[in-house]
Amino acid sequence: MKKDKLKRYYTIGEVADMFDVSKSLIRYWETEFNYLKPHKNSKGDRRFTPQNLDQLQLIYHLVKEREFTINGAREEIKRLQKTEKEKKTMLARLESLKGFLEEIKTEI
Repeated sequence: MKKDKLKRYYTIGEVADMFDVSKSLIRYWETEFNYLKPHKNSKGDRRFTPQNLDQLQLIYHLVKEREFTINGAREEIKRLQKTEKEKKTMLARLESLKGFLEEIKTEI
């Protein structure tokens, strides 16, 4: 998949070409995966952001490359999101602990 780093939005045709899939499959995935929400203009045309492309890359990887079912891919995405949230929480705790230890160090 090749992304143009300067573009803010991609059409569904461009996205389908990037992933070498049909436009209808992109639309189907949009209905099946709640977290994939491309912007729509006043005519209802989908405009995919670079973030949407990353989401589609994950869906493509799970469904096409790792051969997950749609339900299995949904569950894997939920698991990955939960893991990411736990990592962020842990990093915040570690940053807080680091600040506390640095404060103690300066007092010693």
